[in-house]
Amino acid sequence: MKTAVVHEWLVTYAGSEQVCEQMLRLFPEADLFSLVDFLPEDLRWFIQQRPVHTSFLQNLPFARRRFRAYLPLMPLAVEQFDLSGYDVILSSNHAVAKGVLTRADQLHISYVHTPIRYAWDLQQQYLQGSDLQKGVKAIAAQTILHYLRLWDVATVNRVDCFLANSQFVARRIWKTYRREAEVVYPPVAVNRFHPGGDRDDFYLTISRFVPYKRVDLTVRAFNQLGLPLVVIGDGADWKRVQAIAKPNVKLLGRQPDAVVEDYLQRCKAFVFAAEEDFGITLVEAQAAGAPVIAFGKGGATETVIPGKTGILFPIQTVESLVEAVQYFESGGLITDYEFLRQNAERFASECFRQEFLKIVERQWDEFCQQHGRVLA
Repeated sequence: MKTAVVHEWLVTYAGSEQVCEQMLRLFPEADLFSLVDFLPEDLRWFIQQRPVHTSFLQNLPFARRRFRAYLPLMPLAVEQFDLSGYDVILSSNHAVAKGVLTRADQLHISYVHTPIRYAWDLQQQYLQGSDLQKGVKAIAAQTILHYLRLWDVATVNRVDCFLANSQFVARRIWKTYRREAEVVYPPVAVNRFHPGGDRDDFYLTISRFVPYKRVDLTVRAFNQLGLPLVVIGDGADWKRVQAIAKPNVKLLGRQPDAVVEDYLQRCKAFVFAAEEDFGITLVEAQAAGAPVIAFGKGGATETVIPGKTGILFPIQTVESLVEAVQYFESGGLITDYEFLRQNAERFASECFRQEFLKIVERQWDEFCQQHGRVLA
């Protein structure tokens, strides 16, 4: 079967790119499509240095730095990809990738990291964080998001099989699209970490500085606790978080992988206040031997075992997080570092490849039988 992989944009190496990487490893002869490709040379290894078919967005003014500003054009752009020569299309979707145009004799499997967050359940949070609640710009933004929702639902039937990265996202897919989705947990490079050394007396959080990640909540909680906290990451909320951080909170900004691994292997515990679709860093922390203190909603409920690998605090507030950390400080969680590692290994890259390939092969066999095609 001739295969195409469709990814939304190639600009960095994060969670969705790790899924794309594993798809390309499973199907090394697949062609790769992306709205834009601005990957630096030192990251092109994960797409195996292969050429990328891009959209017209690639050549628009300021696209390298501001491609997200072209969000209203992304549905049109993704529909311009010519996928007519392929048997199977694999899309890696968190915005528009599932909207590619396919024929009835083509199998389209879409791995959904999330339905478009900022157009659906996080719309109000997105508008508040972007200061788009009043005025002409707010009306324009709300109109664009309304259009995106209509388009997003209209493209649902272009997908033959939905895969979700967690049970939480599978429920969101049902709520948004009224389609069932099989769960295939995303790949986590657990072998990067080698726990077993001494743990230092500091807490750690790693996150992009965007509103829904709630880095501000974590910093405010540790301001109140007075305990040492190290924060790794950067983003649009950097200045706002920097302004509220007290001396016990150390902001390191974005760091190389080796530094991140070192901090994860030495921290007392990993803290995370966001409601995540899956939460790769929560699994990475456990792989590195760090117990987790996380908000008990979303993907965390599937990756953290309360009382064994971490503590899930029930309300997304400073007070609730403070209580959880105080409980941890009092010895309320007895940590078994071997069990932490074993739990993380459930989400290893090898597990993803086995599950994903099994589903693709099954879907292809069933598709061929239903459509009278000769199996490859």
